Amino acid sequence: MLTLLKQEKFLLLALIAAVVAYPLEPWMLHNGQPIALAAGLVLIAFIVAASMRVAHHAELLAEKVGDPYGTMILTLAAVLVEVVILAIMMSNEASPTLVRDTIYSAVMLDINGILGLAALMGGIKHGEQSYNDDSARSYSVMILTAMGVSMVVPEFIPEANWKVYSAFTIGAMVVLYTLFLRMQVGPHSYFFSYSYPEKRRKKVPEEAPEPVNVTLSIATLVFGVVVIGALAEVMSKTLDLGLEGTGAPPVITAILVAAISAAPEILTALRAALANRMQSVVNIAMGASLSTVILTVPVMEAMALYTGQPFQMAMTPVQTVMIFLTLIVSAINLNDGETNAIEGMTHFVLFATFIMLSLLGL
Repeated sequence: MLTLLKQEKFLLLALIAAVVAYPLEPWMLHNGQPIALAAGLVLIAFIVAASMRVAHHAELLAEKVGDPYGTMILTLAAVLVEVVILAIMMSNEASPTLVRDTIYSAVMLDINGILGLAALMGGIKHGEQSYNDDSARSYSVMILTAMGVSMVVPEFIPEANWKVYSAFTIGAMVVLYTLFLRMQVGPHSYFFSYSYPEKRRKKVPEEAPEPVNVTLSIATLVFGVVVIGALAEVMSKTLDLGLEGTGAPPVITAILVAAISAAPEILTALRAALANRMQSVVNIAMGASLSTVILTVPVMEAMALYTGQPFQMAMTPVQTVMIFLTLIVSAINLNDGETNAIEGMTHFVLFATFIMLSLLGL
């Protein structure tokens, strides 16, 4: 028991932070913006700590079942954290564009940030890195379809018909994800896996796998998500107050939400790239992007229908251009079954452009 508590010390600290934050919430909200902003940032740190533990247990489960099931568990855990935070923040009357901006930020972070940095670092170390190009093509076309249907077409839907189209979007995303899930774990699962040459694996020293208690890992994962939800409830209020009137672009909050859920994935992808396992990087980066769109959209659209308050889902012209640039570049880069440092750099430059545009409020 003591060993377990020591292993989960970060999750316990996050739990203690949640227990302390609730009674202190009025004090944090009524002692000025600096206090509120500082409290919000501290709570974000605890949320990241808890999400790291959630991701760790997702990774243990992933290693036990192997690819492609493994990366599916990893990406679903990250999306679950994101959906929980988003749902709680939206219930606190956050910006109507928060959902749109968070999904957009997550795709930029996953494809251009994670994939770009991983391909750059892996390319510098290993040169060309191989993967199954069937997976990249499948991910790319589904991301383009899902984002087009849910975040481009809504610009042309009359306001009076938003409920009808919202219901259609939910159905379309469910159908897309059902088919994708069947492909990923069914008879076509080889689309998302890659057989590495034996000689490459010899370069990596063998380590004894960490024993996995499936029940404990699942229970800890669920408990971690609950703690994250509790922290997000207070964090959303303090952060909103702390940023109010500062001139910070509204998209900053969305970037923070996306970064919180993606933080564990970044470490996992970089480790995989440096170990010359690019297939895992592609599955994590592209799979997380697809899961973010295809799972977050129906949940949040259902929430909008329930409350009767629509979200602004249509992307701005700048966001639309950046998404199409990203997907065109990824379609070209991920078309031959090999990545290199140049391809990684092109994505990372797009990520830097996204950050610059966000800081400019675009």
